[in-house]
Amino acid sequence: MAEAGDRFRSGELTVIGRVTTASNVTLVCEVIDTAAADADALPLRVVYKPIRGEQPLWDFPDGTLAGREVASYLISEAIGWAVIPETILRNGPFGPGMVQRWVEGVDNHTEQGNRLDLIDLCPAGAIPDGFCEVLRALDQEGNEVSLIHADDPRLQRMAVLDVLLNNADRKGGHALEGMDGQVYGVDHGICLHAEHKLRTVLWGWAGQPISDGLITDLTAFAKELPGAFADTLSEHITDAEIDALTERTQRVLDDPVMPVPRTSRPIPWPAF
Repeated sequence: MAEAGDRFRSGELTVIGRVTTASNVTLVCEVIDTAAADADALPLRVVYKPIRGEQPLWDFPDGTLAGREVASYLISEAIGWAVIPETILRNGPFGPGMVQRWVEGVDNHTEQGNRLDLIDLCPAGAIPDGFCEVLRALDQEGNEVSLIHADDPRLQRMAVLDVLLNNADRKGGHALEGMDGQVYGVDHGICLHAEHKLRTVLWGWAGQPISDGLITDLTAFAKELPGAFADTLSEHITDAEIDALTERTQRVLDDPVMPVPRTSRPIPWPAF
């Protein structure tokens, strides 16, 4: 039987659906192990974003969105955080593109609708225990609501990674709680710009210290970044963007506190 890793990297992708809400072509695929002795073996499910389906962005003119997704994954792995599902560049039915392992998410909702996602909305000011308020706004019916996220160390690690990645699009639906108990971040196509572009819904820790454990990991990463790892990243992002990543990492180490918003548009739109 072919190893799952071999299938992921070179197995034939069969398109089974499309994420129609995505701004770029985003396809759900399965990779069937034709060499498996068990005909009922479960296929490997992945997300495939062909480069030819990317919409050009005037403020991200260099490289590809697929390359930025791969670079973001490599950074997460180099730090040792495994926040981003395994992501590679490979060929698919519509040419080369990003392929990422599918995350089977936890369903936090009951018939009574009284469970909250990691990032959610609640009535204004009625912040549940274990959650942080980000802002207040009006919903589609004109009711005042609070945008909240879980005060969860797994999610906070993602928020710190977003600072390093300069993530310009951390929406509520981009944080997934996996069946394995991990919290994963997806959709990193507009990350790693040399200019400040941080837009995220994870502002609940703004101004708070970053934990010693995370800083220890970042200290080791900062030592690794200028060497061979930078050469690996150069296949996907520009030298100026690698320099900016180095500067952001050092800035966090020099002042290990979560940043506060410093632009007029610190949250992506839509937020979910």
